Amino acid sequence: MTIVEGRRLALSNLEKVLYPSSGTTKGELVHYYARTAPVMLPHLYGRPVSFLRYPDGPEGQKFFTKNVPPHAPEWVQTYEIPRSDGTVNEHVLVQDVPSLLWAANLVVEFHTTTWRTTAGRGLADLLVFDLDPGKGATVVDCCTVAQWLHGRLTADGLSVYPKTSGSVGLHVLVPITLTPAKRATAYAKSLAEEAERALPDLVVHRMTRSLRPGKVFIDYSQNAAAKTTATAYTVRARQTPTVSTPVTWAEIEACTQPDQLAFQIDDIFDRLEDHGDLMAPLTAPDRSSPLPADPPAT
Repeated sequence: MTIVEGRRLALSNLEKVLYPSSGTTKGELVHYYARTAPVMLPHLYGRPVSFLRYPDGPEGQKFFTKNVPPHAPEWVQTYEIPRSDGTVNEHVLVQDVPSLLWAANLVVEFHTTTWRTTAGRGLADLLVFDLDPGKGATVVDCCTVAQWLHGRLTADGLSVYPKTSGSVGLHVLVPITLTPAKRATAYAKSLAEEAERALPDLVVHRMTRSLRPGKVFIDYSQNAAAKTTATAYTVRARQTPTVSTPVTWAEIEACTQPDQLAFQIDDIFDRLEDHGDLMAPLTAPDRSSPLPADPPAT
């Protein structure tokens, strides 16, 4: 039993190897989250969390859950979200270090909403573009698309921040003043469609898999109130312990090989020393901007 900020935590099987290719153990994973807590918690705070659990490592069983796991400590905060069938999902809120390490002990990816509980479901304060390369494309192609989005979003008066997905693509995030999720989704869709017109050989905005080989799919649907996206600094259930890592626009522009934007848990602390939290503006209210006004009806 471990005491963290006055909370009793039962951390188990810390010597278990989760990532055979790197030898990374569960204890090292939990330690990573303890060290990154100061920068990760602001991105988790107040946002309902969904977990991708992989208790036996990325080669074992993986399952996605939106409900608080059984036997959670009574001090773990939760938030109920009604479903269309009349039931509710009881999501976890990761509000502090004890709840972060409790979740880390379950071996999870952290996925969060574009809205916070303080505003309520459906009022987004974050815009997300998930750039997913199809077969034959790579994160290098995602960088080209990200730069186009950067220019287009900046022209609309918005601040734009990139991070790796920790998988194969990129996430482009934009802090916005409170906006209905449906309007945020519509705006994101309009930009995805515009990107496809501007870069027809590189971009697709529709999910149809047959359209995606050699192209980058811009998944604008992540802005729906019910969706969640991998949180900054979460470790992913990949063959190696890759991390969804904030990056600079200079790194995006300079990327010519996929491995230039592949970061694992051992890389993150040097990056934090060099850059601090590149995503910190997402949690600063004065960095948020409104979406542009809808054009008048004709």
